[in-house]
Amino acid sequence: MRVSIRVRPGAPRTAVGGRHGDALVVAVQARAVDGAATRAALEALAEALGCRKREVTLITGATSRTKSVEVPAASASRLADLMREAD
Repeated sequence: MRVSIRVRPGAPRTAVGGRHGDALVVAVQARAVDGAATRAALEALAEALGCRKREVTLITGATSRTKSVEVPAASASRLADLMREAD
């Protein structure tokens, strides 16, 4: 299942939840240098969904704040809960 995420690098703490348009917000402490924020965002998303890191795959947006990722279909209900949470 594909989902759009909006990465907020340099956040005070890592958090997953809330919306930015149609995208799920993933705030990470890592800076947007050499892909560190992207890696941290994928790891945070996997942890929030309760799946393995390798099950969360970047599809598009490696250098953009808005990314398209592939997540397991079994995570749909947890994903919906995260989208409703305030950031």
